[in-house]
Amino acid sequence: MRRFVLILLLLLIVPIAVSAGKYWLGDRSVDWQSADRSSAGLLPLAAQHPDALVRVFAARTVRWRGIFAVHSWIVVKPANASRYTRYDYTAWGAPIRVNGFVADGRWFGDEPQLIAAADGEAAAVMIPKIEAAVKGYRLAAYGDYRAWPGPNSNTFVAAVLAAVPELRTTLPPTAIGKDYPWDNDWIAWTPSGTGVRATLGGYLGLTLGWIEGLELNVLGAVIGVDLRRPAIKLPGLGRIGVSAA
Repeated sequence: MRRFVLILLLLLIVPIAVSAGKYWLGDRSVDWQSADRSSAGLLPLAAQHPDALVRVFAARTVRWRGIFAVHSWIVVKPANASRYTRYDYTAWGAPIRVNGFVADGRWFGDEPQLIAAADGEAAAVMIPKIEAAVKGYRLAAYGDYRAWPGPNSNTFVAAVLAAVPELRTTLPPTAIGKDYPWDNDWIAWTPSGTGVRATLGGYLGLTLGWIEGLELNVLGAVIGVDLRRPAIKLPGLGRIGVSAA
């Protein structure tokens, strides 16, 4: 038992220490007020892309919190629409923000990572479900946002993804808050619908699913393994292996 506890502590502490080192060496320690929030060029011009489109992005959060976590968001565009619609959940104002930022914009200097994508008819079927999930999200009142253990931006995106399990995706292990029980169910299906998650208010949890893999959540820090698209999942450092997208 002592050996198991020691290994668990090392898997929690060492990756976070490495991520902290990258931050303090200047990798992500930028001034948030002057940080770049322009397009990262990950999306085509909407007017030149007639097909329906769905994208899920994530990028490191602002300042020191980026050591531990990413901020995630969803972008949709119905067929023949002239612009993208971006959905975020933030700590200021009304939590759900629509088009508050550039659709594929850098998140205060950090370039977004593509988490999931759908195009054409598949995306067209998903978009009404996504819009309904955003509209019906129950934690949308002023003051509902809580950075840790949730509900935060990743809780919101995980809840919306649960409405479109056909997207067959999961948020990265650094998406702290994704395991917060937005539906008040401590035991429930995973957002992909391919497994089960159990959580104690987001502080402690276990997830097992074909898309999600095996994940242990300890105070928001996730350790896990993905067999479907081989990778290990570590706190701070995220996914190491084959991309999940």
